[in-house]
Amino acid sequence: MGSKYTKRYSAEYRRDAIELVRSSGRTVTEVARELGVSPESLHNWVRRDQADRGEGAPGELTSAEREELKRLRRQNREQRQTNEILKKRRPSS
Repeated sequence: MGSKYTKRYSAEYRRDAIELVRSSGRTVTEVARELGVSPESLHNWVRRDQADRGEGAPGELTSAEREELKRLRRQNREQRQTNEILKKRRPSS
């Protein structure tokens, strides 16, 4: 399982790391070692960047689509909770 501590990197740092992978001709693992970033994290950043540029796998969501899906799921959950509360308050016939 993952560690309890997750290091956060700025958007600028991620962009620079992605650009280094794209422009250097080196593997993600090599660049990750050089930067002190986990290869899994850098691979995910590169993959997400490719999806955002329309170069991802078929059906892969862009960051904007991923955020919209997250927002809609939250809205749906809140709506279900509201409906449950209203059902409980409704008088029996």
